[in-house]
Amino acid sequence: MTEESDKLTEWSWACSDLAWEYSYACKKLRETNPNEFPAIRSIAIDLISELWDRGFSVSEINSAFSYALSDLPRYAAGEDRRGDKGGP
Repeated sequence: MTEESDKLTEWSWACSDLAWEYSYACKKLRETNPNEFPAIRSIAIDLISELWDRGFSVSEINSAFSYALSDLPRYAAGEDRRGDKGGP
């Protein structure tokens, strides 16, 4: 491996680790949600607002979330929620 590919691998793992930590914290918030609306809605609104506040553009945020959502069916392989066989 080259130094460049090592850096890319390290960066990719850092992204994955951050996503895991964030999703775990989101799961814990969902389990304690006292509100009538889904916790994920509030979390998503706060996340995109914070990303915008940190200098990501509206188009970057929209593009990233649109791409991730469009790829989700492939990753989920027909499951609506992990562990659900056969989809919705």
